[in-house]
Amino acid sequence: MPDFVVIATWPFGQTAVKTAAPLLQAGKPALDAALAGAQAVEDDPKVHSVGFAGLGNAIGTVQLDACVMDGQTLSCGAVAGLENIRHPAAVARRVMEKTPHVLLVGQGAQQFAIQQGFPLETLLTPESVAEWEKKRPRPKQEPMKDDHDTVTVLALDRKGSLGGVCTTSGLAHKLPGRVGDSPLIGSGLYVDNTAGAAGATGVGEEVIRIGGSLLMVEAMRAGKTPQEACELAVRRLNVLAVRRGVHPAQVAFLALDPRGRIGAACTERYNFQYAVARPGSTELLKAKEIGT
Repeated sequence: MPDFVVIATWPFGQTAVKTAAPLLQAGKPALDAALAGAQAVEDDPKVHSVGFAGLGNAIGTVQLDACVMDGQTLSCGAVAGLENIRHPAAVARRVMEKTPHVLLVGQGAQQFAIQQGFPLETLLTPESVAEWEKKRPRPKQEPMKDDHDTVTVLALDRKGSLGGVCTTSGLAHKLPGRVGDSPLIGSGLYVDNTAGAAGATGVGEEVIRIGGSLLMVEAMRAGKTPQEACELAVRRLNVLAVRRGVHPAQVAFLALDPRGRIGAACTERYNFQYAVARPGSTELLKAKEIGT
């Protein structure tokens, strides 16, 4: 049986894996550890792409998306367009545990969160408002491209079970109500103990088009390594971009299999980094870039 492994997107994923690793070391379940790691990033006011201090949509409102999945049972839960609740991933877990549903959205998600005891609070900070203003698209100017850094955390616990969490505030200046891949099971996240766990970050619309995370998990089920599965997903995205006559969007993928092997790949010039924690070590690694 492999020892624990936890991986998370982006340099701020170091916060996630450093929070999750001691829990996994103590024998806690993978989903518990992944959720604790994701929540630590949601709480960080310096991270403007998720949770507290996330960047607002086109009218300045912070709308959060998240999902969770347990690889043992394939139980999953998600929320989308959630406002004024700091911890969307924890709400997603309550959806999984307390309802017969998978996805709650908008006011319904917020009402459920309040019923579950989550407090309403303002998620904007002076710093996030200033960043939102800085990134506001100007006339004849393309929107900023570096504002969709989803937090995805994948964990393997000491019993050999997998769990995953994906949480984000989505594209800054998005249309109100826009939902990307992050709360969609099979796109932003998919976890199955019998095959592997996978997640995504970047432009969610492109991940949705290829069903990115489910594609990777099924590739691992068919015998590919996590690295091969991630590269497959990027190549699929690149082929689709050529077919559509557009430049490949900035997207990156992570994967983890039941043996504790990891993988990561991204589209060209995305400069995707991810954090990895194992017993006694934490690393920040750069993903392989795959061109068209």
